[in-house]
Amino acid sequence: MTPALLVGLGIGTGLLLVISGLRPAPIPLDHALAALHRRRPDPRGPVTRKSQSLTTRLVGELLAETPFGVRMTSRLAADLRITGTTAADHVAQRAAFVLLALLWAPFTSAIMWAGGVHVGAEFPLWASLALAPVGFLYPSVLLKAKAADRRRSFRHAFSSFLDIVSISLAGGRGVDSALHDGAEAGHGWAFEELRRALLEARLLGETPWAGLSRLGEQLAFPELGELAASASLAGDEGARVRSSLAAKARSLRLHGLTDIEAAAQAATERMTLPVVLLMLGFIVFLVYPAIEQVLHGI
Repeated sequence: MTPALLVGLGIGTGLLLVISGLRPAPIPLDHALAALHRRRPDPRGPVTRKSQSLTTRLVGELLAETPFGVRMTSRLAADLRITGTTAADHVAQRAAFVLLALLWAPFTSAIMWAGGVHVGAEFPLWASLALAPVGFLYPSVLLKAKAADRRRSFRHAFSSFLDIVSISLAGGRGVDSALHDGAEAGHGWAFEELRRALLEARLLGETPWAGLSRLGEQLAFPELGELAASASLAGDEGARVRSSLAAKARSLRLHGLTDIEAAAQAATERMTLPVVLLMLGFIVFLVYPAIEQVLHGI
């Protein structure tokens, strides 16, 4: 019963995907208008775009445009932006993990049934229901961990950027020139993002700190908003912000060192866990014969 049900489910899903691919739904007008103003990816950007997988084309793009997909990915917009992951890729990954979680227990039970071991239908059903939420949430956990690593890398580069800006201000450069000097001083995806934000602000006729503030909102990096406020104060009222920028750079470096120390301590604690489990195994093997003798003696 279970193999026939799985085969029927697979055939029905395949036919549904083929029919939806032959007759795709029309693009809504608001989405088409939003695409006109959407930022185009830069080939020199932080993440190299890979060709979309079959799962992304067949499942991710279809589900990402649904209200549920939009609501799900809008909460992770900053994490998707900083990792260079598209909404369709993330939705396709979630769908793949949910499908894997749903089919793992029935597939394993079918193999055991073919080998002569019958486990019944209740266990695969409850296992699938228990693993499906785990498969749905696991990609978001991976995305948040990757986004946290990217923000730590960006924080390190941003502290160097602030140092260059403060040095340029000390040399008599204007705020605009100092910001551009700082963005051109380094390499890597973080400095590429800073350069792109400044270029975009220039093309739109905005102030440089407006572009940096917008980048901070997109990446969920509040330090960029603080820099934009300081630069705006310097540009509009002539306030001296060189010392505050240098202090901000020092605080970012200290914050980065704290994160590194916390990660090292967490790794050390994780290394002790296998040793503890090994010692528990030895204790069980040593104590079990004595307990067995006592129980049989009673």
